[in-house]
Amino acid sequence: MAILSDYNEDQENNNCCSCPHPPSGLSFNGVLDPSNPMGFLESALNFVSENSDMFKKGSPERKISSLVKNIRERIVKEEEEKEAAKKLEEEKKNKAMNKKLTPNKANGLDMETHSWGQSLQEVTINIPVPEGTKSRDVLCEIKMKSLKVGLKGQTPIIQGELFESVKPNDSYWMMEDQKVISVLLTKCDKMTWWKSLVKGGPEIDTQKAEPEPSKLSDLEGETRSAVEKMMFDQRQKQMGLPTSQEIENQEMMKKFMAQNPNFDFSNAKMM
Repeated sequence: MAILSDYNEDQENNNCCSCPHPPSGLSFNGVLDPSNPMGFLESALNFVSENSDMFKKGSPERKISSLVKNIRERIVKEEEEKEAAKKLEEEKKNKAMNKKLTPNKANGLDMETHSWGQSLQEVTINIPVPEGTKSRDVLCEIKMKSLKVGLKGQTPIIQGELFESVKPNDSYWMMEDQKVISVLLTKCDKMTWWKSLVKGGPEIDTQKAEPEPSKLSDLEGETRSAVEKMMFDQRQKQMGLPTSQEIENQEMMKKFMAQNPNFDFSNAKMM
């Protein structure tokens, strides 16, 4: 606790100097916070300034008070700038996390510990392991909505909820040359590109995913038509042109207008 002592009348009468003193009967009580010494000093100077004529215009004391005030304002400004910079850095980090990545040639992503790719029917995963690894050393659990792959007694290399459901009975894994675990997952929905292997993982830009032309001819009639339509719509969107559904709607509107020339279309909207 810091206290500016009272000045009694005898002390004032006996004081031979001509320096101004705080009025008697007044005291300042303040706690010095080590983390904010400037705050305490500013409060003390403000108290003296308000209750005495010590700080006359142009005096050194007034300059000190002004300096302390400027320093405090500068500290506050620096703290605000640091906070703003921190928020900006967080925003940049969030944007980077949310940025969709360009898929690899297999329409998947190359990760640090594994790589994955996909077609519209299945997902393939390749996981490098120490050379000489045997099948009995591998732990692989394929479930409808989750996957766990790794080596026994070690932290799983892949573990999490799959982006979409798969058919466990039509999925399998195998060792290749005792150095790569290869996993094949059969998709339940054969019309959807996966954005990531497991939920929460890095996402790819599915607009850039492309079926292999050599395999398109192997699809059955209905599936092939749907895939070709999806590819057409994807190209149209990239060029800023109408999709197949939008073109169909426009054609329907043209026919309706031709069949109903007296109808007022001024307020009609395309859905």
